Amino acid sequence: MLQQCARAKINLALHVTGQRADGYHVLDTIVTFAETGDRLTFQTGNTLHLTVTGPYSRFLPADTDNIVLKAAQALRSRYGAPEQGASINLEKNLPVASGIGGGSANAAATLRALCTLWRLKPAADDLAELALSLGADVPMCLLQKPARVTGIGEIIEPLSIAPLHLVLANPGLSISTPDVFNQLAEKENSAIGEMESPVDGWIPFLIGQRNDLQTAATALCPPVQTCLEALQNCSGSRFERMSGSGATCFAVFDSRTTAIEAANRLNSTHPDWWVVATDTVS
Repeated sequence: MLQQCARAKINLALHVTGQRADGYHVLDTIVTFAETGDRLTFQTGNTLHLTVTGPYSRFLPADTDNIVLKAAQALRSRYGAPEQGASINLEKNLPVASGIGGGSANAAATLRALCTLWRLKPAADDLAELALSLGADVPMCLLQKPARVTGIGEIIEPLSIAPLHLVLANPGLSISTPDVFNQLAEKENSAIGEMESPVDGWIPFLIGQRNDLQTAATALCPPVQTCLEALQNCSGSRFERMSGSGATCFAVFDSRTTAIEAANRLNSTHPDWWVVATDTVS
């Protein structure tokens, strides 16, 4: 039996810098991954079979529409044998369609685990290409480390970012990513630019960045702004931002203790929200 943690993907900054002729948006984003996430368990089997459990399982199908099975089938089709199977359980802990890459992380975890379970050894570039065919966020989730990601998600530059102490908050809503991009007033914005490990630390550098999808998402879903304001009012928050296309927002704190205290207060005042204190990986 193999277990994988599909960590929540956090867009610390997300600049939309253009749109290609095929409709894909060009991004310049700094991502990191949280300790919290979905959990997947894999066992050998005669067929591909998926069960979905956990607090958000009711929002996901357990059939071929699930990206976990799509990833498994794509991997088997490209590198494996038709008779290879696996029994997979997805413990769905992250909100669905919430800007933190849950589905993409699950697909990436499936690729990693089944390469081991099925004893496949694809070249890294080849596996990344397969990951990209499943979704723009899947290659970065395959790495599951801090990175600067450009293009449509295929150009990944690992970064050295010390663990950050975060509070993640979602007002209990899902937002359609295509709708957010369609709402964008400007699709050719400035890139993050030349970047080295900041002398004064990452937090001051990140404060000066932005998420170009935040205004569009807030217009479509006003509770996102309520969530951002609630995080801003938390004692000790250094800065607040939406992740991805929303609706999950985050705040960065100087210590894990302060983050936990803030999360506890938010859970008390907004019991219908999804709120968690977590650290990021380095």
